[in-house]
Amino acid sequence: MRYTNEGKEKLLTLREYPGLTLAEARRERDRILEDLARGIDPCQQKQAQKVADSGADSFETIAREWFLKQKPSWVPKHADRIIRRLERDIFPWIGARPIAELKAPELLQVLRKIEERGAVETAHRAMQNCGQVFRYAIATGRAERDISADLKGAIAPTKSQHFAAITNPEQLGQFLRIIDGYEGTFTVKAALQLAPLVFVRPGELRQAEWADIDLDKAEWRFIATKTQTSHIVPLSRQAVAILRHLYPLTGHGRYVFASYRTPDGSRPISDNALLAALRRLGIEKHEMSVHGFRAIARTLLDEVLGFRPELIEHQLAHTVKDPLGRAYNRTKHLEERKRMMQAWADYLGQVALMQ
Repeated sequence: MRYTNEGKEKLLTLREYPGLTLAEARRERDRILEDLARGIDPCQQKQAQKVADSGADSFETIAREWFLKQKPSWVPKHADRIIRRLERDIFPWIGARPIAELKAPELLQVLRKIEERGAVETAHRAMQNCGQVFRYAIATGRAERDISADLKGAIAPTKSQHFAAITNPEQLGQFLRIIDGYEGTFTVKAALQLAPLVFVRPGELRQAEWADIDLDKAEWRFIATKTQTSHIVPLSRQAVAILRHLYPLTGHGRYVFASYRTPDGSRPISDNALLAALRRLGIEKHEMSVHGFRAIARTLLDEVLGFRPELIEHQLAHTVKDPLGRAYNRTKHLEERKRMMQAWADYLGQVALMQ
């Protein structure tokens, strides 16, 4: 059975003929399609079963079982990072060990291998994932304690990192003028120009789809990556103008900011496209990042334009509670947010003229 999951084509062997009839194969196919709709990858499930058959209480068996349970609640990119981290850095060393027999020094030795190659943050994330696996094993009766808790302070701390942002109006104006002078691809330039106007997360901007954008209503609706909830971005006149200008180039395809390597528009620009563009403009990492547009908007909308914090937080796609503790729905204060987004675009236009 050939199928596609999360953009990757895979081939799955069901069973051998004639041990499996055509009618049985069709029923098996339908069951697999139902699993895929629930976010369960049959190849990963088969691999987990194979590991389980070879060692029911091994760390890898339980980790893969935990992963399959959690995966439907995660965004695909996050799930991919977790399973790759476990397969690359953890399973080769302790995957076959019975989870109940593992000791803290064994796990520390594995984490130190990650730390020694300079990936301190990855080591901390791997320890966090291992702790989640141990707690799942405890809950299912296959381990008695989480040994990762004994390793607190045993590996080097990560350096606190904040996304760089420019919040001085004059510097911001200079930065906007630099963007307007970008001489790279038209698509990347349009993305850079739109980023400060909509201040969504970089991945959400990069993977924007034309099907989600209504230029006549001046709205962009999509699923926010952090909260997995519907989100509406009111589009200012300036944002609509950028998108209308771009539409003849990429409007025939799926993605607004399509990669120039895929003329049919089936793939968006890469993760590093916008960051590389900033570096090409001579803007260093400590000066500004793509994610920094969110901090800029949060600060200046409040301190300079005087908009209410709950409006700003809602537009940032953060979870916002009303006075009764209920989450606001996606259309809450939409008209006010439309006015705020237009005022923000007008303000950016003004600071871009400051010399």
